[in-house]
Amino acid sequence: MSNILDNIAAQTGDNTTTFTIEGKRFGRGAKALFPNFQMPLPDAWKNGATITVRELLETVVRSEVAAFQTRQEARTVLQTLSPAQIAEGAAKGKIDSGGRPDEVQPVDADESVQVALQAFTDGLYYVLVNDDQKANLDDAFAVSSETRVTFLRLVALAGG
Repeated sequence: MSNILDNIAAQTGDNTTTFTIEGKRFGRGAKALFPNFQMPLPDAWKNGATITVRELLETVVRSEVAAFQTRQEARTVLQTLSPAQIAEGAAKGKIDSGGRPDEVQPVDADESVQVALQAFTDGLYYVLVNDDQKANLDDAFAVSSETRVTFLRLVALAGG
């Protein structure tokens, strides 16, 4: 199967390598914070590069801020909905055709990175790389397509 994928990538010129991001919550009823997703490896990270937790967090946060901004921009355009989209919206309780430029929320990527770094430093979440906890922003590790990054959000104990 991988030969087929390699051949497709070679034919299309798409040799993008990804790594896995997952989010979990520690505590009662530990569940996923969000569905696992694949993130493309930046060119500088390919070929087994070594990066720090700081670089990882900055890259992931900037990528997610850009994706959020793209989703917001898409909602500002008024869309014609198909009957299937209308039925799906009705089943969810909201039929949304977009067209609301006044609902765009400005997000500062630099500020978001600083908040994520501070939250890590303050111990609000752990970063595990292939199940190996990284305790400091300057902890380094090699990254590849097999890398699995887990963000483990900690839940404060009641009364403690």
